[in-house]
Amino acid sequence: MSLQPQVEDTAEERSAFFIGAADADDVSAEEDHHKLILQKANALASENCLKEAIDWFSVAMRYGPVRPEQLSTFADCILRNFKRKAAGPDSRTGRSRGSCGEDVFDCPNCHSFLGEPVTIACGHSYCKRCLQRRLLSKCKLCSEAVRGEEKANVILCGLLDKWFPDELKKSKMLCDVDELCRRKRYQEAVSLATDVIRSDPQTQAVVRLSRAEAYMALKQYSLALEDAEFCPESSCFAEALFRKAMVLHEMGQVDESLQVFLHCLAVDEDFPRAKRQVEKILCDLLSPVDENVKVGLRETTQNTSPHLRSKTLVADAQAQPQSPVQRQYQHQGRAASAHHHLDNQEKRWESLERPGLSRAHSLRMHGSGCAEEGLKRVCSAPQLGDQEKGSLLKRKLSVSDVEPCIVACGSSKHKKQGVAKGSKLRSAKAKTCRSVPEDLLDSNDLECSLCMRLFYEPVTTPCGHTFCKNCLERCLDHTPQCPLCKESLKEYLACRKYMVTTVLDTLIKQYLSQEYAERTKTHLEETRELSDLTKNVPIFVCTMAYPTVPCPLHVFEPRYRLMIRRCMDTGTQQFGMCINDPQKGFADYGCMLIIRSVHFLPDGRSVVDTIGGKRFRVLSRGMKDGYSTADIEHLEDTRVEDSDELERLQDLHDAVYEQARVWFENLKIRFHNQILQHFGPMPEREADIQATPNGPACCWWLLAVLPIDPRYQLSVLSMTSLKERLVKIQHILTYLQSIPNN
Repeated sequence: MSLQPQVEDTAEERSAFFIGAADADDVSAEEDHHKLILQKANALASENCLKEAIDWFSVAMRYGPVRPEQLSTFADCILRNFKRKAAGPDSRTGRSRGSCGEDVFDCPNCHSFLGEPVTIACGHSYCKRCLQRRLLSKCKLCSEAVRGEEKANVILCGLLDKWFPDELKKSKMLCDVDELCRRKRYQEAVSLATDVIRSDPQTQAVVRLSRAEAYMALKQYSLALEDAEFCPESSCFAEALFRKAMVLHEMGQVDESLQVFLHCLAVDEDFPRAKRQVEKILCDLLSPVDENVKVGLRETTQNTSPHLRSKTLVADAQAQPQSPVQRQYQHQGRAASAHHHLDNQEKRWESLERPGLSRAHSLRMHGSGCAEEGLKRVCSAPQLGDQEKGSLLKRKLSVSDVEPCIVACGSSKHKKQGVAKGSKLRSAKAKTCRSVPEDLLDSNDLECSLCMRLFYEPVTTPCGHTFCKNCLERCLDHTPQCPLCKESLKEYLACRKYMVTTVLDTLIKQYLSQEYAERTKTHLEETRELSDLTKNVPIFVCTMAYPTVPCPLHVFEPRYRLMIRRCMDTGTQQFGMCINDPQKGFADYGCMLIIRSVHFLPDGRSVVDTIGGKRFRVLSRGMKDGYSTADIEHLEDTRVEDSDELERLQDLHDAVYEQARVWFENLKIRFHNQILQHFGPMPEREADIQATPNGPACCWWLLAVLPIDPRYQLSVLSMTSLKERLVKIQHILTYLQSIPNN
């Protein structure tokens, strides 16, 4: 009897265990279905099946939470439809890159004065404001991704401060307005922005956008809209649309704000903040009403469509892509039961619209302070379900596909004024292109702090300092730190994207053309000196190398990093290889190595794949920047002209080749595989043994793999008689074959 309670407890524990396991299985199955539904929805969105994708994303929201970034494909689908339907003769979609950025001192994104320029990884420079406010995700000039973590370009900042102090002062005042907004001191930001606009009307377009942000935070929506609409046709068109859309969204006009966000992306598809806002709006529109209610798998399948319980869901999600027409008809049939409920809700959605009120008129009412009279946010309507939201979203997107965009068709007097004033600003700007004052032009301001010469291929590091490309690379050979501020450049070194700073390069070529010509001449002379393959040839003192035989190298010493890079930069892609000599530094004979590829490691080391070229004899020795150099003469085999002697030489070659083949095949499997891995298979027999100056390749392959002293190998390398070389190799093979268990 004493065991009875223990048995009862064990049974309860077992029951609880099985119930927990069943719940875990249900949760796992629900998560799997959630992933499959999202996969299906994304597949439909990528195929441009917009309405079907809305249905599936709505169902996915019932299975579990969906993050806004998971709707990226869906947002792209909507944008494609919007651009296709809304594009017209007056639409500003797809503006040509750099169309307004003719002035070298203008930001390629907002086309305003660079102010505090920041040079990004691709070498192009943008104003600090555009990067801080995350107004671009890709470079407007080369489409490379923008990190936005770089610091201001020190050289450029100093030059702009010297050449254009008044414009720089105005630019700093604009930065002060943005800083006040970041610190949430909006009233002060409005006051300062107003002063800037009054003092300099030409810069008011960008300043008004910053003031619009402050007005929006102060809930003065009418003034915020007025500032946002002031410059819809100016150079900062995309930012103006974004700011207007943010104001509309804050006012509760979700559908109008969505259209303006889409218009913003149609103008600039790489506007990251607008893309994020579209994703958030779509996520809100499709989310279930009560976010705190966890809808189970069984309840979800009962309240949506029966086919979700079928195994065909898995097959659909994993099926091969079909044509858009086939996919559309297939999923329209499968979602019929879900659409039945959606169609019954259209009239309820219609009641949310204020009858007889146009979109433009609705905007005006909100601009006049009547925000409480406008549209309610779709996601906040308590009487609506997620399927109804999907129905409204389809209807809204359908309307936005056929109607002109709000910004394009609005009749606001502020917009008209903005167009006129913006046009005047652009025309005035086009007439006055900035030029550097001659009395302030000094070549010393554009000197590299390492070589103390005019910049040649100036490169700017993430910390904002600029050096000649070659100078910076030489410094990074020794330590991965900035030569000036000692900030770590490990990531910069690992990427090895030493892109020329285009603004500085353009300024030097334009304003210091004579100095640049002299600097270029000096550089070419230095390069030409390094390109001579008989004079001052770089020598890598390491191991034996042979013609036609691969020789992989691990380069880690700074002097040899420099040497390899110079060989690549000059285009020769060759250097000499010699073994060490205690008295002379390196041996009298060596072999040229041809660089086939270089694999750079993140810490600056490299693996260099080379193959042997010509043999040489050292005439004189020298030193350059830490590595050895030599004047050399190339070696060639003496040709045999007599036919009888040539025939005997051919017989000797054939005998040695056969002897070598037998020796190689009889090696232990371990040695055999090691040779194959490092040197490759034995070369094929050559028809003409005198076809090249170095003779048959099999001789050099054998010399590389035979276990003999390097000094003996060096003596064979220096021979110019093929007969003597074959005899030497024959003696070595005979000796090795005489050793037992070889």
